Amino acid sequence: MARTHEHHGHRHASVIPEPGGMAKDPICGMTVPKATSLRTERGGRAYYFCSQTCLNTFLDPERELKSMRTRVTVAMTGVLLLAIMRAAAFLGLAAGISLISWVPIPVLPWFTWGVWLFILATPVQFIGGWSFYTGAWNAIKSRSINMDFLIALGTSVAYFYSVAVIFFPNALPVRVEERDVYFEVSAVIIAFVLLGKYMEEIIKKNSSAAVRKLLDLKPATARVIRDGMEMEIPAEQVMVGETVIVRPGEKVPTDGVVLDGSSSVDESMLTGESLPVEKQAGAAVIGGTLNRTGAFRFQATRVGSETALAQIIKIVEEAQTSTAQVQRLADKVTGYFVPAVVGIAVLAFVGWLLVGNFPQALLAFIAVLIISCPCALGIATPAALMVGVGKGAEGGILIRGGEILERAEKLSTVIFDKTGTLTRGEPSVTDIVALAERPKDEILRLAAAVEAGSEHPLGEAIVRAARHQMLDIPKVSNFEAIPGHGIRGEINRDRILLGNRRLFREQGYQINPATEEILTRLESDGKTAMLVGCNGLLMGIVAVADTIKPEAKEAIAALRREKVKVVMLTGDNQRTAEAIARQLGIDKVIAEVLPGDKAQVVKDIQRRGEVVAMVGDGVNDAPALATADIGIAIGSGADVAKETGGIILVKNDVRDVVTSIRLSRATMLKIKQNLFWAFIYNSIGIPIAAFGFLNPIIAAAAMALSSLSVIVNSSLLKGFKLSTS
Repeated sequence: MARTHEHHGHRHASVIPEPGGMAKDPICGMTVPKATSLRTERGGRAYYFCSQTCLNTFLDPERELKSMRTRVTVAMTGVLLLAIMRAAAFLGLAAGISLISWVPIPVLPWFTWGVWLFILATPVQFIGGWSFYTGAWNAIKSRSINMDFLIALGTSVAYFYSVAVIFFPNALPVRVEERDVYFEVSAVIIAFVLLGKYMEEIIKKNSSAAVRKLLDLKPATARVIRDGMEMEIPAEQVMVGETVIVRPGEKVPTDGVVLDGSSSVDESMLTGESLPVEKQAGAAVIGGTLNRTGAFRFQATRVGSETALAQIIKIVEEAQTSTAQVQRLADKVTGYFVPAVVGIAVLAFVGWLLVGNFPQALLAFIAVLIISCPCALGIATPAALMVGVGKGAEGGILIRGGEILERAEKLSTVIFDKTGTLTRGEPSVTDIVALAERPKDEILRLAAAVEAGSEHPLGEAIVRAARHQMLDIPKVSNFEAIPGHGIRGEINRDRILLGNRRLFREQGYQINPATEEILTRLESDGKTAMLVGCNGLLMGIVAVADTIKPEAKEAIAALRREKVKVVMLTGDNQRTAEAIARQLGIDKVIAEVLPGDKAQVVKDIQRRGEVVAMVGDGVNDAPALATADIGIAIGSGADVAKETGGIILVKNDVRDVVTSIRLSRATMLKIKQNLFWAFIYNSIGIPIAAFGFLNPIIAAAAMALSSLSVIVNSSLLKGFKLSTS
């Protein structure tokens, strides 16, 4: 399969494995066979390339841009001189030229006007057009036909035919004169295409600024303490466990945990969070962030490729070279399209030859080859992906690839896990109700005792409340957590039970109407009410409530404006869940869901024909995120490597769910616009060229403009606003 190779990467790109001995070019995203492709190694990894240009861009992108600028200069200079000479001939000002043609040169006694055109066109053909020849040769070696092949073939036909007219006119099947040369045609085509590609590279360089900004965040050096002495070393040499010193105005060199000192750290470049974050002993710091005010020491916990910054760069790079399903279809079409174009060009040549018009046959052949170059098709997806994914990364939204964008476009339902997503995930005890004439402190003490070994947020809230009241929390034996129901244990042979109605009824407890009424009232207020029992006797009720995030209601309203259904998923009982949903404006609630059943709930909704996004914390909700059409992991912070979501939100801001969906849809729209115009351009251009209505020079200009239009259209995504308003 042929795919136009466009050079929109940088030196730190990643290889994405492809099946069957194939690899993805990290620069253009083209799938290439490992056996016949150019290859290099870096950091112990092998990378494969479709062309020398892609390899050069990978090794030194700035140098390749300079090389392209040189080729453009050579080509444009040659075209300018050719235009002057052609104008001189048309204007009847060839006297000066004819004088030159009479200068006696032993080797070329017939040094005519046509020879001068040959001299001027040759550097353009082989210096300016060198990359097309190398690209065509690599395509032939890999048994494919790409844009370079079509450009090289079309311009070579024009150039070598003109050479034959000047030097070997008798070898041609038709009678020709010196003026019947097409040096300007081949030169102008090369110049236009090169200029277009050079402009594309400049635009794409600006479009890929997001990844370059991330790369620039890496500090060059770090201050560490070794053998009791402070020393400055290259940042990549910091080892896990080492103590690192950061002073005001310096970048944090790697991920770690603050040991001592305090400061405010600007994390906006990674998370999009505008306000500096206060850091004290025990706080996590992220490599690449900027220390603002104080000085502190921290212990390195992740270095090199394991840091959050490295993982973010990897995710963004892989997404930018990923392939959407619609692009794979375009590639499939291109695989048949390019050989078909060569056939159409040959048919056009033969058709015009049969009517006795050899010059027109030649021009039609060249014009068809040039106008049909599938460059716009080849870059339709990569160009939009680069800008869209990069734009998301600027705001802490990491989109894993093209398939995620396509699913987001068709998204119909978003499921939110309640705790930590719609709520802060920091519940607190709101009510303690005594049922057996026991002191409230005693009820809280027993509840805290059995929850002391739990990691559940509700349990942590109960333990926190007991410690705040400085209660003595006894040790528990025979501790057992019952997922989705509660917890039990023994204190001095007393059997303590804490949990919901279902658990207590299963254990033989009687819940009278008065107690039921209290539970109902608490739950109607959006609180989670838990019963406390001891040896079969109901002791009391502990109610815990989580605070709704202030931005959650805004996010839900924005999703409804996007015509997306919203579902809240929670382990809370139905009454509590509905009370919280009412506050948020959510109509559909699925309550009393056990942690292991979340993925099944997602499947049930998918069976109804819905395209589902699941929003959760990424680690605890991993099965549900993986089951959903789009998993959105929220609030990952420095732990992006752990996430299973197709979209990763670095910040713990639920509004980013809406932004990520809008950005995905906007990017997908650009991809479709690009593909539409590319197909229309080829569909209209090929018959016009075949019937002789299109000069090859105009075809070259149109082809270059079609690619530029795709790049410019994609660049409009840079104006996308990362907000829900």
